[in-house]
Amino acid sequence: MLTTRDLMTEDLIALRDTDSLLEAQRAMERGRIRHLPIIDAAGAFVGLLTHRDLLAASVSRLAEIDQATQEEIYSGIPIGEVMRTDVAMGTPGLPLRQAAEVLLTQKYGCLPVVEGGKLVGILTASDFIRLSLELMDALEASEKLECESCEE
Repeated sequence: MLTTRDLMTEDLIALRDTDSLLEAQRAMERGRIRHLPIIDAAGAFVGLLTHRDLLAASVSRLAEIDQATQEEIYSGIPIGEVMRTDVAMGTPGLPLRQAAEVLLTQKYGCLPVVEGGKLVGILTASDFIRLSLELMDALEASEKLECESCEE
């Protein structure tokens, strides 16, 4: 049985709740990610900041505020004021099917993976797309072998 541990990303980008929204925005851009786990000084998971949360906290482009001013505003807002704390979490041993069902039925984009209160990974919809591609490749390879053996 596959578990969350088999698919989760362990090489994480995470910030602290005292870091600024500007740091979060830059981390998301650098890492090309949409979900940013938030930890405390001891590495315990305390919340999640999504790209959507960041957009909701931003000043509308219609307000005609330039990029420098927007960055100044972001630099003064700690992540802790915007992050979500009511986040569904998984454990490394959670069956992968259950994790997928949570993401699908709750329409979540990610599932932070926590063990003993510590953040150990994150499971995203992209991880499942990657798995789907691998499974399709394996199925196609299997079908190709099957067809080749039928011709003999």
